Amino acid sequence: MVNRLTPAVQSRIGEAIAAAEATTSGEIFCVLARRVSSYRDISLGWAAAAALLLPLGLIPLGFDPAWIPGLGDGWQAAHLSSTDVVVGHSLAAYVLVQATVFLAVFLLTSIPGVSRLVTPRSVRRARVRRAAMQQFLAHGLHVTQDRTGVLIFAALSDHQIEVVADEGIHSKVDQTVWADAVEALARGMKKGDPGTGFEVAIALCGKVLAEHFPPRPKNPNEIRDRLVLI
Repeated sequence: MVNRLTPAVQSRIGEAIAAAEATTSGEIFCVLARRVSSYRDISLGWAAAAALLLPLGLIPLGFDPAWIPGLGDGWQAAHLSSTDVVVGHSLAAYVLVQATVFLAVFLLTSIPGVSRLVTPRSVRRARVRRAAMQQFLAHGLHVTQDRTGVLIFAALSDHQIEVVADEGIHSKVDQTVWADAVEALARGMKKGDPGTGFEVAIALCGKVLAEHFPPRPKNPNEIRDRLVLI
């Protein structure tokens, strides 16, 4: 997806921002994030739960240390003094099974596609929103003259899009108006054409801004017109 955002496509996006801003005093900025979080904590949680619960299923099957090479020799000692040894082998075998399950589940859920499936949508949404706010602040969209900055933020691996509007816009515009911009960018992403998706989303945001925030007599470009890849 990112490799389709060639310099020419990024230039088109910059031109789309400039065209939209020509009709408004608002500022539009775009960010595409490859990944906002590793979600390692989620993988650790799944791995820990699996390591605790899955090996329990072996007990009704008559779990025997001899199932694991090196922990049993196929002979059963008849003397009572051997009990401690048997218990020790059983515990060692069970811990080994737990460790194997933990590692396997952790590695599996660390794969980006799998990670997205096992991470609750609310968690992904919250982290994408936090990343979007960090970018909003980092690029100075909160210090525009009339507080009319708008960030269009797309998280590639999370399949999430956020539109963040500053205080000056938030107080005057119904937040549902950004839904069309989000849907337009989502369609572009699904089609493998992020450039067009951003262009359409930018035009829609520009239309909303133009209705409420027409250009000032002196209308400087406060934020550079570009797409940032992170």
